[in-house]
Amino acid sequence: MRPFIAANWKLHKTVEESVETAARLKIIIEGVNDRDILVCPPFTALEEIYHVIEGTNIMLGAQDVFWEEEGAFTGEVSPEMLKNVGCEYVIIGHSERRKYFNETDETVNKKIRASFADELKVILCVGETEEMRDQAKHRDFVEKELEDGLKNISSSDAKMLAVAYEPIWAIGTGQTATPEQAQEMHAFIRDRLSVIFDQKTADSIRILYGGSVKPDNVKELMSQKDINGALVGGASLDAESFGKIIKGF
Repeated sequence: MRPFIAANWKLHKTVEESVETAARLKIIIEGVNDRDILVCPPFTALEEIYHVIEGTNIMLGAQDVFWEEEGAFTGEVSPEMLKNVGCEYVIIGHSERRKYFNETDETVNKKIRASFADELKVILCVGETEEMRDQAKHRDFVEKELEDGLKNISSSDAKMLAVAYEPIWAIGTGQTATPEQAQEMHAFIRDRLSVIFDQKTADSIRILYGGSVKPDNVKELMSQKDINGALVGGASLDAESFGKIIKGF
């Protein structure tokens, strides 16, 4: 399966800083054509970044989306708007959206269905807290996120889907799930996807690991059978660091 490495810049970088980082990254990974690469800058930088990376092996994505095409929804951005500035992907259901902005599995599902309707590809984020893992409830929690988030999604639409497993206890903390822990959950996610869709579809969906991915741990993580890529936060803010992750396996 073709590896997929994505950068989530979160609430970082002005337009100028975003353009500078993207331009530097373009040089660093020139000639790397055996894996998919995605950058997800803030909304303000999307169009400018598109012009920097157009024609390269770097794709553009957004960090969130709304489920309506237009209307009186102050501050929101539709799938069509994202497509219009060059986005191929959108991240949906990130734990920070769920924690700080009251994202629910229901709204995640609405956003996914709206994105697929406009042929905008999706990275669906799932993952448990440390407390849930300690109570051995992590599988049940992730299963519910998958089942509710993917409700009424067809197998044909699933070709536009990637799933990112991000244990909440590892996001921005410096902690990383061991390769064995990550593989165990990725295998579980693939098994659940086979129930939601079918085995063939599940086997075609790329499952990314997110949670303090760095140049020094990406190779071991990517060596696991069901880890098909990475969703990278802090380590993607620096072009050199992200370039090392992209080329590090």
